[in-house]
Amino acid sequence: MKTANTNFNLLSFILADLARHPVRVLLFLAVLVSAGLVILSAHHNRQMSIAIERLMQEQDRLDVEWRNLVLEQSALSEHNRIENLVKTELNMHRPEPNEEIVVRVK
Repeated sequence: MKTANTNFNLLSFILADLARHPVRVLLFLAVLVSAGLVILSAHHNRQMSIAIERLMQEQDRLDVEWRNLVLEQSALSEHNRIENLVKTELNMHRPEPNEEIVVRVK
């Protein structure tokens, strides 16, 4: 029974002390809230840094892919390549001068 009475006395003493110093209690709570907000802010900052790094890697990958596609486009559109494809696959040739037909538009 003595421990229950002692716990009650201790609790009432703590509550009385807190009631005498409300400014200190409010400052203590403000420090706790501020510390929690600093932790959340640091976590958010780390998450944003990770996201930026991931996006920069994606940008680099897409830039390399774009450069490769530009090179492929220029290789596929070369005049000699197109002329060879026309000759071999479509069996076309340059017309001889006697095969040419000139159309005049007024």
